[in-house]
Amino acid sequence: MPASYAYLGPEGTFTEVALRTLPEAATRELIPYVSVQSALDAVRTGEAEAAFVPIENSVEGGITTTLDELVAGAPLVIYREVLLSITFALLVKPGTKLSDIKTVSAHPAAQPQVRNWMKANLPEALWESAASNADAARLVQEGRYDAAFAGEFAAARYGLEALETEIHDAENAQTRFVLVGRPARPAAPTGADKTSVVIWQRDDHPGGLRDLLGEFATRGINLMLLQSRPTGAGIGNYCFCIDAEGHISDRRVAEALAGLKRICLQVRFLGSYPRADVGVDGVRPLFPATSDEDFLAAADWVAHCQDGRF
Repeated sequence: MPASYAYLGPEGTFTEVALRTLPEAATRELIPYVSVQSALDAVRTGEAEAAFVPIENSVEGGITTTLDELVAGAPLVIYREVLLSITFALLVKPGTKLSDIKTVSAHPAAQPQVRNWMKANLPEALWESAASNADAARLVQEGRYDAAFAGEFAAARYGLEALETEIHDAENAQTRFVLVGRPARPAAPTGADKTSVVIWQRDDHPGGLRDLLGEFATRGINLMLLQSRPTGAGIGNYCFCIDAEGHISDRRVAEALAGLKRICLQVRFLGSYPRADVGVDGVRPLFPATSDEDFLAAADWVAHCQDGRF
């Protein structure tokens, strides 16, 4: 049996389309799961080699279901990321008119991306959330709902037709997907990388978040995502999900993570992996004095001082 990748299903999701852009997907058995949680649990239990799930979109930010699953449970790490441009179609049974639609369904992350379109075109329609956009299409096929927001490519799979296409409230909307597996040595740095972590404060105090972010700022590391998530320990108790430019093998990133480990209650490393948004040629120049050579030179100077060689 070939190694398998789990993904948020059923067949016909944007997740499946994004997964199939990975070259290695052609050599894996791709297995749809009903939820992000079940896909990630398949990796934790060894049923799947890796899972492919959405983690962020350009309209609403982080996908909280995925972030929360990575925060809790047995550790997992991100190996790869994929960006996919998103536009929706309104899928209906053949012969359905816009005036016939009383209920619509899609994944909750889709609602902020089509809210204004619905207000203008389906102001009386009732929204019902589904496990995925493709699952919403399946429910329309079964007669549960009148229409679904999903990818136009899902229409044929579920015997539906696209009543409207190119639906989106925000131009150039994108969703970021990640390939997640069990902990392993990170791939070698490419020069255009991202490092993801989750951090927990030791206690709540004035300037606490500033202290955490200072570990990155003083080393010239740009943050690409900062999102708080409740820990479940009571109102006001949060952890922070962070994406930072760079690779854990970079001196500046390694020192920042070491600094966080020193001052935080807990740090969970979620991986260092190639960025999907830019190649090496498009990476911003490093903040002055933050290259590996700069850190090595500074360490050598300290060693000289310790030896009495000024």
